[in-house]
Amino acid sequence: MRTSTLTRMIQKPMIDLSAPLLAWFDENKREFPWRGAMDAYAVWVSETMLQQTRTGAVLAYFPRFMEAYPTVFDLANSKEDELLRVWQGLGYYSRARNMRRAAKQIVEEYGGIFPREISELKKLRGVGEYTAGAVASIAFGAHVPAVDGNALRVFARLTNCADDIADPKTKAGLSAAITAGLPARAGDFNQAVMDLGATVCLPGKAPRCEECPLSRLCEANRAGTASSLPYKSPKKPRRPETLTVFVLQKDNSFLVQKRNENGLLASLYQLPNTTGHLNAEEMASHLQALGISPRSEILCYERKHIFTHIEWHMRVYACRVTDSAPADYILYNGTQSLPTAFRICLPGMTEHITK
Repeated sequence: MRTSTLTRMIQKPMIDLSAPLLAWFDENKREFPWRGAMDAYAVWVSETMLQQTRTGAVLAYFPRFMEAYPTVFDLANSKEDELLRVWQGLGYYSRARNMRRAAKQIVEEYGGIFPREISELKKLRGVGEYTAGAVASIAFGAHVPAVDGNALRVFARLTNCADDIADPKTKAGLSAAITAGLPARAGDFNQAVMDLGATVCLPGKAPRCEECPLSRLCEANRAGTASSLPYKSPKKPRRPETLTVFVLQKDNSFLVQKRNENGLLASLYQLPNTTGHLNAEEMASHLQALGISPRSEILCYERKHIFTHIEWHMRVYACRVTDSAPADYILYNGTQSLPTAFRICLPGMTEHITK
């Protein structure tokens, strides 16, 4: 496979892409509740939600979030527990915490008005190069790129670049190529690239080159290499962890406890659990040590949940219990933020695997 050099990518004229791409976008753009309003707050919320999350899931959560926090002032003044409950199920909860901190920055440092400059946007908590570019170009019309995974894939194919897109040098070269091709409608161009990557220039062996408005300009299409691009070095395998989780049912609910303020799922609620897979005898001893007495048949089943770098293999024990329990155990009342990793352990829920 031929590899395009970074110099060649930067020098290759990309301006001829804008006319066919924008014409395609005008006819085929996806309709989202956050599009068209030119509202920096809405763009920021949607782009943060879309990080490592399927668009379909965000479509369900975005209206609910905006109803709960319609302005940056509402988000800045929110209580963390309530915010995490609204976010519950989207995963990557640090995104919600960072948004709340960034909202406070906007209120305290910018008077509640979103900064327009990309350099200022990147000062906000949790806002990186891509999100800053998306907000600046879509909401404010700034002439800057927004380079996400879709854009990297599209431009790696357009330039027939087989370099590792996980390499910062490759990403910088592709970003330079994208920047060179930005038209006056930079925000629409960035969204067009996103939509093209999400609906036509699909990953793996599924690109729909025959439907692509850029097929005649695409070097990978001409070379027959589109299905093998982009190249990304393999990720390290996820680290497996085993846990024993307890569903302790009481008064038509179940007991939960709050997690530590640091680490995975920080400050969220959890079902009581311990490391390792306990057998029946070890499980009984563990509950006895906690002062918990089962008063029903104990069910045992397995669940699995996948995080980005960790894979939880959970053995679940579920039973009804008497009133005695450790002081930090409380009844779940529906307002606590219980992550999917634990909600799938409840009786009747099925195994859920998510990245």
